[in-house]
Parts: sequence; structure tokens; C-alpha cells
Amino acid sequence: MSGPDFIPADVRARLKALRLHGRRAAGGHGFGQHASRSRGSGLEFAQYRAYEQGDEPRQVDWKLYARSDRFFVREAERDSPLTAWVVIDATASMAQGDEARPRWTRLDAARALAACVFELALRQGDRFGLAVIGGDGLRMVPAGTGPRQRDRCLLELQGLRAHGQWPDESRLRPLWERIGAGHLAVLVSDDFDEAAVALAERLSAARREVLNVQVLTAEERDFPFRGGRRFRDAESGEEKLSDAASARADFIAAFADARRQLGVRMAASGVRRAEYFLDEALDQPLRRLFAPQAADRA
Repeated sequence: MSGPDFIPADVRARLKALRLHGRRAAGGHGFGQHASRSRGSGLEFAQYRAYEQGDEPRQVDWKLYARSDRFFVREAERDSPLTAWVVIDATASMAQGDEARPRWTRLDAARALAACVFELALRQGDRFGLAVIGGDGLRMVPAGTGPRQRDRCLLELQGLRAHGQWPDESRLRPLWERIGAGHLAVLVSDDFDEAAVALAERLSAARREVLNVQVLTAEERDFPFRGGRRFRDAESGEEKLSDAASARADFIAAFADARRQLGVRMAASGVRRAEYFLDEALDQPLRRLFAPQAADRA
């Protein structure tokens, strides 16, 4: 953890170089910032309108007020915001951590990555929301904008715990009501549940822009174990005894092959993905997905 907003100071500084974007566009709600005919507080002047309760004072044209003794607000053509969702896998396997970074679990990483996405969306003036899938089913913070929306999402993140198994598909129906066509969905998961991968595929097929951050432990990558070991599946409870030294080569090869196959499968469905290992810098997968050169490759 890194304080109530989950974002370390050095990571927050590096976020300034990133921008949420996607490859698809849907009418006036495209991805990234691009010109639209919607009115707001953008850069290019469009028209004046009478002041209305709730308008920000900084939008008032005070020079025009001095000449006319009436309040007018300058409207502009503004960049059309995207709607970004972070979908967090909070099933039991997300509670796993490793010795490479003590007291830092997959779920801790997922919370921090989500907070980073919210910060990027807030800075761009985009809408953003949160969906959490775990043993209790589905919990959502509807999409909104502004600092209060960020605080609502962070409050939800603070109360999360990883437990249970991926819920039945029928319990996820509200996702399809909230995450609309053309929205950006960032799935943060260990991708060990077939249902999680299938959800990413279905969202992409339904014209949602889907990104996937797969959260993995350093021990899964390096398998540094020695001696006899008991390995336990966090969700099923199934256990397996093994001599770590003799199993290491086979495990590393199988793990690498499984990741490669998942990458091929996601790419075939139009899902961009990045891996995050628990001993890496938090913003590393975000740089792979949202740095300017990532937009050029998309």
C-alpha cells in the first residue's frame, strides 16, 4: 500500500507522460482526446450562452460582463471524453503475494493500478468507473467525472478483499448495462480463471475496447523454491506435493508457454495486454499500454 490513494510519489510523477487512449471510436465518445461538437470548457471558442446556476466562475467572460452588465459563459468545442472502466478480479487467487516483495499481493497491485487509471482519466476530464468481481459477485461504482468520483472509487478499493471463486455469468449482467459499446475496459486479473479471459473476449466482441493487465508473482516467473514443497490452489483448495528443484525447469517452461498462448488468444480477440510482476515498477504495464509509442502501435 502507498497511502490512501495507493499511488507512490515516483509513480505519480511518471504518470504525467501517459494518456488514456484506445483504437476504436464511437460517435461523440471516442477514445483519447479528439475534437467533437460537444460543448464544454475546451480550447477552441464556439459560442456564448447565458450563465446558469452551477457554472464555474472561471467560465464567465468578465470583459463581456463589464460591457453588458450580464453574465455570459464562453462555450468551446472540447475534446470528446472517453468512458474508462477498471474491472478488478478479486477472487481468492488475487490474495497471493511472494517473498520478492513482502506484504504486496496481486490485489494490492490491482488496487494501485486502478488508482493510476482513475488519475489519468481525472486529468483528462474523462468519465471513469469501477467494477469488482469476486466471491460476493459483482460490485460497481457507476461512471462519473471529477475528484469526488475518484474518491468514491478509492473508497471502494480500500474495502476490497480477495476471496471466493469467479461468480456465475448471470451475476455479471449489470456489466453489460453499464459498460457500453465504445467504452474502454481495463481488466486487471491473474487471468487464471477461464471465465475472466472469456469475459475479456466477449466484451471486445461486443465493441468494447478491452485492455488486460495480467498480475503475476515473481515466484511464478522464477520458481526460486528449494526442497520439498506443498503447493495449494487458493480457490479450489487442491494441494500438490513436489520436489521444487526437479520441478523447476518444467514449471518455468509450462508457465512461459501458457502466457504465450494467452497472448495469442487475447490478440486474436483484439485485446491488448501487458504483464505485471509483483517485483516490477507499478507503472510499467501502464507505460506499455498508454505511453505515446503504444498509441502509435495500436
